[in-house]
Amino acid sequence: MTLTHTKEHDELRSALRRLLGDKSPSAAVRRWMESGEGYDPTLWRQLAGQLGLTGIAVPEEYGGSGGGAVELGVVLEELGRALLPSPYFATVALAGQALTASGDAAAKARWLPGIAAGELTATVAVAEESGSWRIEDVATTATRVDGESWTVSGTKMFVVDGDTAGLLLVVAGTDAGPGLFAVESGVPGVARTPLDTLDPTRRQARIDLDEAPAVRVGPDGDATAYLRTALDLAAVALASEQVGGAQACLDAAVAYAKTRVQFERPIGSFQAVKHACADLLLAVEAARSAAHHAASVAAEESAREPASSPAEEPAEEPAELPTAAALAAAYCAGTYTHAAKQNIQIHGGIGYTWEHDAHLHLRRAKTSEQLLGAPAAHRARLADLVGI
Repeated sequence: MTLTHTKEHDELRSALRRLLGDKSPSAAVRRWMESGEGYDPTLWRQLAGQLGLTGIAVPEEYGGSGGGAVELGVVLEELGRALLPSPYFATVALAGQALTASGDAAAKARWLPGIAAGELTATVAVAEESGSWRIEDVATTATRVDGESWTVSGTKMFVVDGDTAGLLLVVAGTDAGPGLFAVESGVPGVARTPLDTLDPTRRQARIDLDEAPAVRVGPDGDATAYLRTALDLAAVALASEQVGGAQACLDAAVAYAKTRVQFERPIGSFQAVKHACADLLLAVEAARSAAHHAASVAAEESAREPASSPAEEPAEEPAELPTAAALAAAYCAGTYTHAAKQNIQIHGGIGYTWEHDAHLHLRRAKTSEQLLGAPAAHRARLADLVGI
């Protein structure tokens, strides 16, 4: 297992940071989050075409670059740092990884090339009215109509980019257990309602399904094992994004502490502010270690069991990924929120204003804290996994 980034990873990070610095300043982020699409289609095409980022975690046989969780983590850390509004997390980290984890060759051949090319946006719908992301709590149902044809009925809540995604991957229950079902854009029986959320840079939607035509993705029978793997991979990706946001908050707080003067001294020279920044640095570095360890575990286990292998039978849950993912999800979510709060505290009153970006990070941190399950849920799962 590698716990350090390679030269190629550093080059990817530098190239993406330069692009986002040029193309995604704060004023542009605010303009895009209030637009009809919610993101910049031109920049999306650049990310997909020039840098190939939409295919970074897609196998080469489906048009991607064949990277994995570590490479995806590098990208998401930079996107989180820049607070970029885009369908990247929903399409690549959620839907793309779920399709890859399914082991369904037909589904991967049908949809992964479009994701890799940046031509298809997609998302995964799990949570419902309760807000729970536990597969066991899913009440949406799927019914076999004839042969390979299915319909899906139910309501999904908090679906990331659900109002614009071209493909919905819906977790629904069957007589044999939970499964994943693909619902394409334009089919009857699908109603999408954008939700008013705390974070305007990441849109969410309510999806009402009334016997919507669907295609089953992955193995027949109980697909709980691979669905949990897909959600673990998404949690690892989200942890990397949260690390990027936390680092941005730390950088902003330190920069302000160096330039803001009170009593003829920079406020960074005061012990309370100095210690707050030092403690925050330790927390962010610990979060980075947790996220990168989880990504390394995910990459190692993926290499050990190729994603292209068939999955007629649910695979046994990997020994390390669930634990690493739960730890990273719980710790990185809390660290991002803490960093965002400390950033506002150090900035003082100006950090609360709409004109300042500090509160945008707090909004993203608080909503990300609940996405894929609250930290308390991840801690409870971690305790179960380690036998506490």
